[in-house]
Amino acid sequence: MKVSEFNYELPEELIAQTPTEKRDGSKLMILDKKKQTIEHKLFRDIVDYLKPGDVLVRNNTKVIPARLYGEKETGAKVEFLLLNNIEGDIWECIVRPGNKLHVGTKVVFGEGILQGMILEIMPGGTRKVKFQYEGIFNEILDQIGLMPLPPYIHEELKQKDRYQTVYAQYRGSAAAPTAGLHFTEELLKQLENKGIGIANVTLHVGIGTFRPVKEETVEAHVMHSEHYYIKQEDVDKINEAKQKGKRVIAVRNDFL
Repeated sequence: MKVSEFNYELPEELIAQTPTEKRDGSKLMILDKKKQTIEHKLFRDIVDYLKPGDVLVRNNTKVIPARLYGEKETGAKVEFLLLNNIEGDIWECIVRPGNKLHVGTKVVFGEGILQGMILEIMPGGTRKVKFQYEGIFNEILDQIGLMPLPPYIHEELKQKDRYQTVYAQYRGSAAAPTAGLHFTEELLKQLENKGIGIANVTLHVGIGTFRPVKEETVEAHVMHSEHYYIKQEDVDKINEAKQKGKRVIAVRNDFL
């Protein structure tokens, strides 16, 4: 199948650059396949379309402020995007400009509170980087790191928590599971009160989100693996719903 078959026009002016004032005030399109109808609603109206006994499966991964801007010893500006913690203080990173960041290159971030050295060029052009610092790595990221917004968002994010779901729990993603951003605590409570079950999967979104498809056919594109976890209690909740003939609905389909 050719990648070109998926091409479509999306006017740039229709891509929202800032979030709505309230998460569940975003637009929701309801497509009824049987009736062949389309309705335009608000996201909070999703309560009306879920039934008691249904199970909503959500991804409770938490985005780390994984975008870092630093300088080489020469003073040249560089950008790192943390993708995967390989072990200890060694990470797989996307780096820009890649042609200027060779093995052995040292980079300073946050005026020296974090330093990185490139150990290896990995398949696909990512880099294996070893970081050095004093203190706690996650606290340093919170201090100097930025949220890795999608490339079609050009406005600066004023509130970091707006790029996290309200149920984000386990740090590890390089991007948010964006469909879940529209839920609020109040909306989730409404769903529970209606008898809709909530199950969690932890899937850390990785490099596949950022790497463009350069091949002519879908089959030739190399998909990168992502880490996921699911607790037995959530497995049981999903299986029980299926056995009873109830619906299992994923908030985002990257873990189906």
